[in-house]
Amino acid sequence: MSESTFTVGVVGCSGYAGGELTRILTAHPNAKVTYLTSRTYEGKNMDEVFPGFANIDMPTVEAFDPDVAAGKTKYLFLATENGLAMKITPQLLKAGLKVIDLSADFRIRDVEEYEQWYRIAHCATDLLAEAVYGLPELTDHQTIATARLISNPGCYPTACALALAPALKLGLIDPASIVIDAKSGVSGAGRSKFNLAYHYAELNEGMKAYGAPGHRHTPEIEQTLSGFSGQRNPLCFCPNLAPMSRGILANCFATLTKDISPEDATAMYRQFYAGKVFVSVKNPGQFPVTKNVSGTNMCHIALTVDPRTNRLIVSSVIDNLVKGAAGQAVQNFNIMAGLPETAGLLMPAIFP
Repeated sequence: MSESTFTVGVVGCSGYAGGELTRILTAHPNAKVTYLTSRTYEGKNMDEVFPGFANIDMPTVEAFDPDVAAGKTKYLFLATENGLAMKITPQLLKAGLKVIDLSADFRIRDVEEYEQWYRIAHCATDLLAEAVYGLPELTDHQTIATARLISNPGCYPTACALALAPALKLGLIDPASIVIDAKSGVSGAGRSKFNLAYHYAELNEGMKAYGAPGHRHTPEIEQTLSGFSGQRNPLCFCPNLAPMSRGILANCFATLTKDISPEDATAMYRQFYAGKVFVSVKNPGQFPVTKNVSGTNMCHIALTVDPRTNRLIVSSVIDNLVKGAAGQAVQNFNIMAGLPETAGLLMPAIFP
């Protein structure tokens, strides 16, 4: 390995996000996957977990062991269920590892709020203040670069924050008026949920709302947006399950505080995201399509103004498994490791 190659591991490689992480890291020019774990597939080859890894040289999947992880990797991605990362992260940090956690365990700064929404007692509260919320388009890169522990944002919060942060920062909208209607592909539910609602015949050719009110990503969205509005406001968030494998479309609505045209609002958004490679702000009227970001780390945004209701309408699309999970985690890894932010992530969408 060259000096610019870093050993990385994925805990939970058999889930959708973990598998996507492993796929991206396998082709990363500066990463060598040296450690993979899964409780379900212990002792198996990666192509037995996901057949798409056929003929790719990969380490055998193991049961998780923090001492083994410390001996084999420098950076460890935790693609596990909520509640596990908080138990194992203290030991991993003590061993000198850099940790990027894809669960919700370190996203919510208020421990009581986390326990209320996730119904899990937090056992690593001392790390909540240290964990850096890694949404690179909105988080200071130096803070990410010097972190030991990155809390990777959720998929819905990523799409919603990227859609609304500029409007809040620029004072274009009333923070108390925000309403979000978002649709997600079924992979957002994870790979291990064998539920009637996710059967093909139940899901195909239909859509439905769920978790409204009270979806557990709500406090994360509110917390993130409060950093741009300067105040914490409750918002109305309604997620929906769409008959597609991957992708998120977030339609965000808010009352305008000043007269502005769609063209001027678009120009402001483009200036806000200038130099941010993974955000593309479309022309007014060019509403984004989930298919156009499939398999990529991109977020496409478009906005318009409804003069009749005096509302700003912002639509954003991401791939929930890439920009909403694995790709963003690799983006954070790149910044932490002093690599180009785009390393291993500049791929066009899979189409059709």
